Amino acid sequence: MVRFLARRLLLTIPVLIGVATLVFSLIHLVPGDPVQAMLGESASPQDVAQLRAKLGLDRPLLQQYASFAAGVLHGDLGTSLRTNQPVTGVILERMPATLELAVAAMLVAMLIAIPLGIIAAVRKGTAIDHGATTLALVGISMPTFWLGPLLAIVFSVWLGWFPVSGRGTFANLVLPAVTLGAPLSAMLARMTRASVLEELRELYVTAARARGVSEARAVLAHAFRNSLIPIVTVIGLQFGSVLTGAVITETIFAWPGVGRLLVQSISARDYPAVQGCILLIAVTYVSMNLLIDVLYGVLDPRIRYE
Repeated sequence: MVRFLARRLLLTIPVLIGVATLVFSLIHLVPGDPVQAMLGESASPQDVAQLRAKLGLDRPLLQQYASFAAGVLHGDLGTSLRTNQPVTGVILERMPATLELAVAAMLVAMLIAIPLGIIAAVRKGTAIDHGATTLALVGISMPTFWLGPLLAIVFSVWLGWFPVSGRGTFANLVLPAVTLGAPLSAMLARMTRASVLEELRELYVTAARARGVSEARAVLAHAFRNSLIPIVTVIGLQFGSVLTGAVITETIFAWPGVGRLLVQSISARDYPAVQGCILLIAVTYVSMNLLIDVLYGVLDPRIRYE
């Protein structure tokens, strides 16, 4: 296990280097001048040149990239051009809000999807199965940029049940979590149904029923348990994608997380903050993939790492 983890960690290094290089290149190829945006259109050329030199933006791109890479290795993502604060500190300040939203969204997705998928598998071919499949198809078709404003209009503006923006109470969390979690639950429900249905066809489930095991135990303790590997894979990948979806959701509901920080940084041409946020998303994806590989051995003792 230790050798496997060490090998996987080594393999993540080229991935992160590639992501950092790609992000750095794309950001600097986009038209626009962050210094001009900071000072305004009325700034004199001397002021612009002075600030550009102070921020190190007048150096060749290779030197800027070398400084960026060296800083990343030491945990220093640079200084925000917009707030003049360390990017690492700004991201760490916003991270709890994003993690809170991500965990809540995944709980919403799992609480909806797993029971729905199991019931649809057990009742295959019935009206319940067709209804669950239809709901999953509708859920997959609902993008967050459409669902979020719809929920805000209905439950905040019309009904007044939940606040439309901010963070601090459970009520503030409900609409953003549902906006992120509902589309995820659709895909997870379909995967749960397919995995459980496949296990229900296995001979060991038939043998368990023949031994007098109750239907609930045969489904939950045998079929569902052995179908967890593909389900956990989807959950892990979805948790990584939640950070991407949070960019839109946090903007809609003014949720003070990393996603909203990324949007604000892009608008302000804040290179260091944009690079830091995207690196965080990349690290999250890589970490979730590593965690999934470890969980495989926990869920199925037959899996051995070499």
